[in-house]
Amino acid sequence: MSSGQAVDRIDPFTKKSLRKGKQKKSQGSSKYQNIQITELQPLALLKDTPPTEQPELVNKKLRQCCVLFDFMDAVSELKGKEIKRASLNELVDYITTGRGVLSEDLYPEIVHMVACNIFRTLPPSDNPEFDPEEDDPTLEASWPHIQIVYEFFLRFLEVPDFKPSVAKRHIDQKFVLQLLELFDSEDPRERDFLKTVLHRIYGKFLGLRAFIRKQINHIFLRFIYETEHFNGIGELLEILGSIINGFALPLKGEHKQFLIKVLIPLHKAKALGLYHAQLAYCVVQFLEKDATLTEPVVKGLLKYWPKTCSQKEVMFLGEIEEILDVIEPSQFQKIQEPLAKQLSKCVASPHFQVAERALYFWNNEYILSLMEENITVIMSIMFPSLYRISKEHWNQTIIALVYNVLKTFMELNNKLFDELTANYKSERQKEKKKEKERDELWKKLSKLEVNHLSVQRTTAGEGMKA
Repeated sequence: MSSGQAVDRIDPFTKKSLRKGKQKKSQGSSKYQNIQITELQPLALLKDTPPTEQPELVNKKLRQCCVLFDFMDAVSELKGKEIKRASLNELVDYITTGRGVLSEDLYPEIVHMVACNIFRTLPPSDNPEFDPEEDDPTLEASWPHIQIVYEFFLRFLEVPDFKPSVAKRHIDQKFVLQLLELFDSEDPRERDFLKTVLHRIYGKFLGLRAFIRKQINHIFLRFIYETEHFNGIGELLEILGSIINGFALPLKGEHKQFLIKVLIPLHKAKALGLYHAQLAYCVVQFLEKDATLTEPVVKGLLKYWPKTCSQKEVMFLGEIEEILDVIEPSQFQKIQEPLAKQLSKCVASPHFQVAERALYFWNNEYILSLMEENITVIMSIMFPSLYRISKEHWNQTIIALVYNVLKTFMELNNKLFDELTANYKSERQKEKKKEKERDELWKKLSKLEVNHLSVQRTTAGEGMKA
C-alpha cells in the first residue's frame, strides 16, 4: 500500500485545496465504441469545381463529414481525420464567401451532418468530486473536428439568405433538446459555441422561443432542487440576459413567475460563484423593466441570505448594490426596514470583507441620497451596530470606515444623531446595571449555598455524636 493510500484510509476527509491540481485531460464520447471507420477518399476541391457541379460536391462532402473518428487513439486513422478536417474547412469557406449557395435540399443535409458530429452522450466526469472552481475541466478529445462543425453551423445560421421557414422542418424541438443537453459539457470551449448557437436559434425561430425558455426553466429547477450540478448554468443565464432585455412591456405573468420562482432560488446553490455575475445581470434587467418587482426580489434575496459563507455574502451585497442603483425612491421605502436590518448584521460581521463590502454602500451617491430621504428609519436601525463596532471591532480599516459612516449620519441629521447617541448610552447603562444586579444575585445565591452546606455538615456531625 502506498503512503498516499494509507493517509486516505486514516483521514478520508482530506481538503480539496490540498489536492494537487490535475492536468487537463481529454475525453471522448462512448459513441465511438464499436464503430467501424469507413476509409475516406479525398474529394475534388470546391474552388476547382465548376459552379454547376458544386452543389453535388457539397452534398458529398457533407456526407463525408458524417463519418466519426476516435480521437482517444491519437495515431489511428490520421489520413481520414485530415481529409475530414480539410472538408469541414472547405465547407466553412464555401458557405461564408458564396452568395445564394443555400438551396433547399442542402438544409436537411447540413442539419444531419451537424447532428451526427455534435450530438453525443457526454461521458461521466473522470473526477467524481469535480469542483469547477478548483479542478481543470476535462476537454473534448474530438474538438479538432467538433470546433469546425460548430463554426460551420454558426455561419449557416448567419447566412443572409438563410430561410427559417425551411430550416424549421429540421431544427425542431428535438434538436433544441439535444442542444441543451450539451450545455453540461465540461469543456468551456464547447459551451461558449453552444451559447452563441442557441442565441441565434432563439432569434431566428420565433416558434421555438417559448419552448427554449421552458426547457431552460426545467434545467434550472432540476439544478436547484435535485442535482446542484450542471456545467452550463452561467452560459444559459447569459443567453437569458439578452432574452430578458428584449421582453415587451408590460411583462407577462410567466416571466414574473420565472424571476421569483427560478432566478431567485438559484442564489441558494453552493456553486453560486460560478454564475453569479450573469444571474445578477438577469435580475437587474427585470427590475429595469418593471420596478414593482423590487420588493419581492429584495425580500427573496434576504430569505436566501447566506448564514455561514462569507464569500457568498459579499456576492449578495454586490447584487443588492446593483439593485439599489436602479431602484425607484418609492420602491426603496417598501424594503428599507428589512434591508437596513440585514445591512446592520453585515456591518457587524467579524469577517472584515463582509463588513467592508457593506460599509462601501455609503460611497455610492445614489444610495446615500435614498438613505437621506429616509434617514430616520435607516439611522434608527443601523446606529446601535455602528456605534458598538466603532468601539469593539478587531480590524482598524473597518473602524475607520465606520467612523466615516457615523460622520455622514451626523452631517445628515445632527439632532437625530445626538438623540440616538444618548439613547444608546442610556441603554448601555441599563444593560450594565442589569449585569451588575445579575452578578450580585449570583453572589448572594453562592453565599446561600455555602451557608446551606455548612448547616448540613453541622447537623450531620451532631447526629453522629448522638
